[in-house]
Formats: sequence, C-alpha cells, structure tokens
Amino acid sequence: MPVTVVVGAQWGDEGKGKVVDFLAREADIVARYQGGPNAGHTVTYNTQRLVLHLIPSGILHPHVQCVIGNGVVIDPVAFREEIALLERLGITTVGRLYVSNRAHLIMPYHKLLDQAHEQQSQQPIGTTGRGIGPAYIDKFRRTGIRIVDLLHRQVLEAKLRANVEESNALLRTLYKAEELDVEAIVQEYLAFDAFIDPYVTDTAALLAEALRQQKHIIAEGAQGALLDVDHGTYPYVTSSNPTSGGACTGLGIPPTAITRILGVAKAYVTRVGYGPFPTEQKGPIGEQLRRLGEEFGATTGRPRRCGWLDLVALRYSVTINGITELALTKLDVLSYFAEIPVCVGYRIGRKPLRYFPPDCTTLEQIEPEYVVLPGWQQPLNGIDRVEDLPQAARRYIAFIEEFLRIPVRMLSLGPERAATLLCS
Repeated sequence: MPVTVVVGAQWGDEGKGKVVDFLAREADIVARYQGGPNAGHTVTYNTQRLVLHLIPSGILHPHVQCVIGNGVVIDPVAFREEIALLERLGITTVGRLYVSNRAHLIMPYHKLLDQAHEQQSQQPIGTTGRGIGPAYIDKFRRTGIRIVDLLHRQVLEAKLRANVEESNALLRTLYKAEELDVEAIVQEYLAFDAFIDPYVTDTAALLAEALRQQKHIIAEGAQGALLDVDHGTYPYVTSSNPTSGGACTGLGIPPTAITRILGVAKAYVTRVGYGPFPTEQKGPIGEQLRRLGEEFGATTGRPRRCGWLDLVALRYSVTINGITELALTKLDVLSYFAEIPVCVGYRIGRKPLRYFPPDCTTLEQIEPEYVVLPGWQQPLNGIDRVEDLPQAARRYIAFIEEFLRIPVRMLSLGPERAATLLCS
C-alpha cells in the first residue's frame, strides 16, 4: 500500500486534517501536494486545537516524515510562524520536514495584487487575499520564483526586479495602491533562504526512494474537489488541483503508486466564499448547522455557508477522483434534527439533470430533489463501535453508501482523535 491519497470531496473544510492525523499513526510519510496557506487543516493535539496551513498534518506523530511538495506555493511568513508554533509545543521539524526545491514562493506583490483585485473586482471570488492565485499565475506564465532560485542571488535579483517593476506598475496605475521596495524584498528573501535551507531537498527523489522501499505514504490535499480549477465550480474555485490527480503532479509520484483514494466528506455540506451551492440553507436551519458544527473558516474566521448533504455533487467527486472509500465527518452535528433531508437529484423546472453541471449559470438555477431521512436525536459522544450507533444514524450511513456505491470506512464523531470509528 505505497500511497493513500486523502482528498476533500466537497468544497473544502471537510475535516481532512483530523483524518490525516488519525491515519498517520500507521504511515511513514505524509506529503502535501497543492495549495498554499489559504488552507487550514485543524487537528487536536494534547487537547489543544491547532491549525496547520502549510505543514502536513502528520507532523504531530514523531515517527512520521513530512513533505511539502512542488505543487504547493509557500509564504515565508506563514512557514516561519508555523515552525515557531510547533517548536513551542516541543515538536521537532528539522530532520523530519522536507520542502521541495521546486516549490514556488508567494511574494509580497502576490498578496497586494490578490487583495487589490478582490476589493475592486465586479465579480469577486471570495479569496483569502493571501496571494495564492497570483503566485500560481506567475508559475504558469513562467515568471515565478522557486525555492531553488534562492541559491542564486543574481538570478533571484533579476527575477525579482522584473516582477516587482511590473507589479508596481499594476498597483500604481490600475489599483492606485502602494508600491513595493525591490531592495527590501531581496534582503527579506535572502534571509528566508538561510532559515529554510535545513528543510530544502529534492522531494521527488526522496519520495521515489520511499516508494522503492515500500514505505506507506499519505498524500494530503488541501481545499476540496469542487474547488478544483479544472473540475470545480469555475470560476469560484481555487488556483490548483485538489483532486487526486494533483497528487501526482504536485509530488512527482507516478499514478501506479496510488493504491487507495480516501474521500473526506461532511455529513452535511459547507462552503466559504462565493459560488453556487444547491442545498444551501439560508434561514434558521443554516444558522443551526453553523452553530452546532462551529462552522467558521480555520484560516479566515469567516462564517461558512451551510446546507444539507448533496449526494449528486458527492457522486461527481467520487467519479473524478476515483474515490474508493469515504471518511464521513461531523455526523454528530446532525444529532439534533428530527428529520434530515438528503439531496438525491437535480432539476431545472420539470427537467431532471443526470450529471453535475459544468457551469455556474446552470448550477444557480438548480432545484434540489430531497429524500427525507429520520434523525436519531441523541448524542453520539462516547460511542466507540459502529454497532452502538443509533439505528437511524446507521441507516443514514447505509443510504450514502448505497447511493455512491462505495463504503464508508471512517466516521468522525468529534474533533478528538478518540472520537473516530473505523467501519468494517
């Protein structure tokens, strides 16, 4: 079982951090394959709630090596802060954490451009303003700055000067924003080079050797499949590929090494930012889900939009990711509802839709078709066997399995590691 890919099956915030932290007990390496510090993976460590933005969730296990792959964009400020947080907890990172020398860096101008565009756009996306999108833009137009560039001062300065001059022109003329100082940025990133140097390596070679030795690798995605830049609800998506295919390009591993794809989904659905959301509940139900599930963004603190489970969208995620099994999180949040609607179909007027639509215009017109299942109306805390779950809760899980035709292998009944059930 060389590689297990853990992928978000909805619009992110499904609880991947806790799932990866739980699975890492039996892993050798946990490797993050895309995204940036716009993602927040929440884990509980010694009763303390931690939010990891760049460093893989497996770092809390002393025996696990962690990798930040070439598909991740790295903010030096966020990286330093996260290392400092772990050091305060007594968690060793040097010798356990490896950063790809091919990973791209988020620069100060990326953040300014991201924030200025979002503030002035007539069609804002709802980004975190942390520069992730502009960093990926530079990557794909081949003007990005990679960690390996920090080793070559003349190359770094030449790239920086060209990029800052162009960014300053945009900030000055288009956004009427403050310009940046080239010299200050050069010095800042040369100092970061000294800080990050103990972590930098050729992670593709490291993972290739691990595969040769049959080590168990967990590939950890950020965000969720419905935010994938190719397969998500475009343009309300992230700037990378959270889908399982992103694990190969974001880490440099072959598809043949992947033996298991675990999708993580909430027992209901949430979304942050703008974009279509067919099962969203905007009234008291949505507020109740938000309150019970403590649905506020781990990175931004923004309140999440909440709605009933959408099995049409989830089936689409299963298809495009090749998900072989599911981890169902926050089942405990539904314990307070007498009835639980589940979306099993879409229609526009009288016309049923067979597939998840590719465009937001269609998605915004959708009327979801629901099946209403009975709730169990009793708390799930303290339950440590699937057989001890209320019958209505077990029926809810079985309904999901029957619709998706894949098994639910893991249940999360709370934020702690112990509040996790493995299903046969």
